Amino acid sequence: MSGGWNTIESDAGVFTYLIEKLGVKDVQFEELLTLEPDELRQLGKLYGVIFLFKYPTGEARSDTPKDGSYDYEAANNLFFAAQTIQNACGTQALISVLLNKDGEVDIGKELRDFKEFTGDFPPEFRGDALSNSDVIREVHNSFARSSPFIDETQRTATEDDDIYHFIAYTSVNNNLYELDGLQPAPISHGSCTVHEFPDKIIPVLQRRIERYPPTEIRFNLLACVQDLRIRARELGDEEALEAEEQKRNEWLWENALRRHNFVGFVGELLKGVVKDRLSQGEGAYDKWVEDAKAKTRKRAEDKKKQGIPGDDID
Repeated sequence: MSGGWNTIESDAGVFTYLIEKLGVKDVQFEELLTLEPDELRQLGKLYGVIFLFKYPTGEARSDTPKDGSYDYEAANNLFFAAQTIQNACGTQALISVLLNKDGEVDIGKELRDFKEFTGDFPPEFRGDALSNSDVIREVHNSFARSSPFIDETQRTATEDDDIYHFIAYTSVNNNLYELDGLQPAPISHGSCTVHEFPDKIIPVLQRRIERYPPTEIRFNLLACVQDLRIRARELGDEEALEAEEQKRNEWLWENALRRHNFVGFVGELLKGVVKDRLSQGEGAYDKWVEDAKAKTRKRAEDKKKQGIPGDDID
């Protein structure tokens, strides 16, 4: 059995560079801020969307989905894998889109070999193969946020945790499919060509969101599209191309920060501050501590005057 899978963020920059590292070419992810077909159309070539939502724990599986219908036969004609492990559903969702767009998209050698290897497997075995893929797992984990205090590979969700889940939607064989590894089969939402996808996916997403209370706003939607720099070059739009290149640079910087462990840096910084205080002469350190306590007391007193509860400082 392979090692564990760490949690990754639902972030366009994370997903874009993750698939690039897997060998996928000329594809990126864009976060959508509205549920409008026009926003999807403006992105050019659209391969699918990935939806993140709070998973309703304790909900029993039904013989029929709440929306759409199970298409058991479709699992033989498209790529669909059961989710067999925790924390991998984001990568599984993006792979579900890309492997069903092989031909439209250059998915690279690693994913193409994986697709061919698992082609005749049932969904459960495909899920196991994905879970045990060292290449995909290592790329996935390389985009996890560094934390010296939490071992995500050993963490098990409890009933008190908020659990979030990724699922993919894409048009395959002129049908709109929901690909959720926690379901027994792909869910069909009816006929849908690639060109109709922007119009037909929005009502499906709206119906899913309407299952939640109006106060629930923790949703995230990412579109899987052709690299937007390609269209900018084709149109000769230098301003758009520059904006896309700047966005890529920002994504690279953010991904580098995610992977970096700052504990050592903070420790050295604190040691430097303490050393500087001690070098100021005898009693400087004690004065520094007392000054800090006095400032904390003052903040606590100011909060009490404003009617804000706070802890007493001894």
